[in-house]
Amino acid sequence: MTMMKVSDLFDVSYGHSLELNRLTIARTDGINFVSRTSQNNGVSARVKRIPDIEPAKAGLITVAVSGNPMECFLQPEPFYTAFHVFLLEPKIPMTDLQKLYYCECLKANKYRYNYGRQANRTLKDILIPSPDDIPDWINEIDLNCFSNANQPVTQTPTPSLNTSDWVEYRFDELFDIKKGKRLTKANMLPGKLPFIGSIDKNNGVSAYVGQPAIHDGNTITVNYNGSVAEAFYQPEPYWACDDCNVLYPKFKLNPYIALFLTTIIRNEKYRFNYGRKWHVERMKNSVIKLPAKSDGTPDWEFMENYIKSLPFSSQI
Repeated sequence: MTMMKVSDLFDVSYGHSLELNRLTIARTDGINFVSRTSQNNGVSARVKRIPDIEPAKAGLITVAVSGNPMECFLQPEPFYTAFHVFLLEPKIPMTDLQKLYYCECLKANKYRYNYGRQANRTLKDILIPSPDDIPDWINEIDLNCFSNANQPVTQTPTPSLNTSDWVEYRFDELFDIKKGKRLTKANMLPGKLPFIGSIDKNNGVSAYVGQPAIHDGNTITVNYNGSVAEAFYQPEPYWACDDCNVLYPKFKLNPYIALFLTTIIRNEKYRFNYGRKWHVERMKNSVIKLPAKSDGTPDWEFMENYIKSLPFSSQI
């Protein structure tokens, strides 16, 4: 495989170096603001256009060189950037698939950098495969298969949320609350059963094990330790670690209602920390505020329809 420097294939330039707190957030329209975040394609907000600053054009690759160094994204729309974000513009014609391939090549160099070692001086000299060595299968991927991914389940307009009318319910009114069980890495067997750890990503799945499931699917896991109050819907049977509480619904749960509930539960994060954990007894006495019907019972139908009206709900 022939390797080339980044600067051989791309014009490397510094971004706008803007500060988000000095910009105006655009709620319904605006320009993508790309920062050093590792999520959401690098976009941390949408902001109003700045009269005397032209956004970078669509089709460029953004590279964070500090913070989350070597987080690379192809930007499909014009954008502004924060500090320490570089722009890569191909010197030769490239398809979006080829640009995405080079994003992954650059991300493979993350291990070289950290908080004390930025990539601003060395980015242009990183070695990446030549265009002739791009695998054939890269060019065979059909990006159009994702073209309808952002569609909602229903075309009904998303209803407004007036939380002033919501009602408080004790967790133990709505759920049977159980605990996970300790399983050390040394005792994990190889297998395909999801192991739910007290983490804040990947739907809580931190490993796959060969042990039998200890909890049923169609339940909700909530971390009471570690990343406290991170909540995830678990569709299949699983093993939950001893830092997780497991919520068994006393009502008919489905994925749409579960996603509504997990979002509300995560809003309770501020109440807990390392010294104040959300253990089972404390959770039983905690309350959750939800939309209610006129008879005072939770309005599960509203919650389901709300989620179904959101973009990307067709992918649930």
